[in-house]
Amino acid sequence: MRVGRLVVLMSLVTASGAWAQGTAEQMADGDRRFAARDATGALRAYDAVLSVDPKNYEALCKASRSAIDLGEFDPREEVRTDYYTRAREYASRAIAVNPRDAEGHFAMGRATGRAALTVPSRQRINYGKIVRSETLLALAANPRHAGALHVLGVWNAEVMRLPAILRFIARQFLGGEVFGEASWEAAQRNLELAVAVEPGRIVHHLDLGKILAERGDRLGARAQFDWIAQAPVTDYNDGHYKESAANERRTL
Repeated sequence: MRVGRLVVLMSLVTASGAWAQGTAEQMADGDRRFAARDATGALRAYDAVLSVDPKNYEALCKASRSAIDLGEFDPREEVRTDYYTRAREYASRAIAVNPRDAEGHFAMGRATGRAALTVPSRQRINYGKIVRSETLLALAANPRHAGALHVLGVWNAEVMRLPAILRFIARQFLGGEVFGEASWEAAQRNLELAVAVEPGRIVHHLDLGKILAERGDRLGARAQFDWIAQAPVTDYNDGHYKESAANERRTL
């Protein structure tokens, strides 16, 4: 009997080791595909990890990231909505696994910000509050999280881009009191910090350039867009960001 139990135990240990090795290989495959700007393949690999390890925090955060990448410039509204819904689901599961870490909250803030672009105006107010709260939670865990700094900067800019009357209505009647805390200064400061932390990321420079242009700093905006024109492509959507920067540069 003891020999039998020992055989069973050894089989379980062997199976567990093989399972862990397979999961690690799938994660590595996802990371390789992400680095190669293959967002579809990366998401497929992270989903494979989650199919056997549904509480894998790293895979949940990275799956959310890849889902957003795929949805951002897809011309089909229903496809974008589906990717953003999946991204929020991944992020929600990640937060449940590890509520104290920055990545899950950043993933939720980023995914909700993208999803807000696909919902009616009143629901967008509620999404905006979630974006801000989740991003602040991410920054509380990691004050130098470049992605969270970026999202918070864009949140401030998007609120300030609303007509003043809509901001007033949101604050007074739609539960959007936090919108009163938005400012162009905060938008610029957070994007500048994001650039300082991750100087090689095109998207940080793009949104900083847009904010500088809207604040009347044409020279500063040109410098950001000119930098983007010379920057190497590293992220999945960098080609789109470069095109956007070139279009913005032509208006200055």
